[in-house]
Amino acid sequence: MSEKKQHKHQEKEEEIKETGVEAVEEKSEDNEQPKGDLEELMKRLEKAEAQVAEHRDGWQRAQAEFINYKNRVQRDQEMMKILMKGDIIKKILPVLDDLDRALQNRPTDSGPWVSGIELIQKKLQSILESEGIKRIEAEGQLFDPNFHEAISHELAEGVESGHVIAVVQNGYMLGDRVIRPAMVRVAQ
Repeated sequence: MSEKKQHKHQEKEEEIKETGVEAVEEKSEDNEQPKGDLEELMKRLEKAEAQVAEHRDGWQRAQAEFINYKNRVQRDQEMMKILMKGDIIKKILPVLDDLDRALQNRPTDSGPWVSGIELIQKKLQSILESEGIKRIEAEGQLFDPNFHEAISHELAEGVESGHVIAVVQNGYMLGDRVIRPAMVRVAQ
C-alpha cells in the first residue's frame, strides 16, 4: 500500500474512532459505495456472530452429551461389576451352606477335623463379608417376600402369625441387592 493510501486509511480509522459510526454514515451519504460496504460488513458480522452462537451452543450440547454418556458408561460398568460379583458369589454360597450343615451335624466326639472345618467356614464367611456380602437375618422376623422365600406355613405356639419360625437356608445380600433369599418356615 502506498504511503498516501496508508495515510488516508489511518485518517479514516482515527475519524471513525473519534466520531463513531454515525460520522461514517454521514460521510457515506456523499459516496454510496462505502455505505453499501458498511451495511454488507454489518450483515456479514451479524451472520458470523449468529454462526458463532450456533456453533458454541452445539459444542456445549455435545460436551454435555459426552459427560452424560461418560457417567452412564461408568454407572453401567459399576452395575455390571456388581452383577458379576453376585453371580460368582451365588456359585460359592452352596459351599458355605454345606460347611454350615456339616458343623450342625458334627459328631459329639469332635476331633481336630471339626476345628478345621470351622476355620474354613469362618475364613469363607470373612471373605464374603469383605466383599460386601451380608447374611439376611430372618429368624423371628416378620416374613418379607423381598428377603424371604417361604417353603412352608406351620402352626407354632408362641410365635405370631406371619413371622419366621426357622431358617432352612440362609439368604444373602450384596449391598442393597438380594443375591439369594432366605428359605424359611413361616408361622400361620
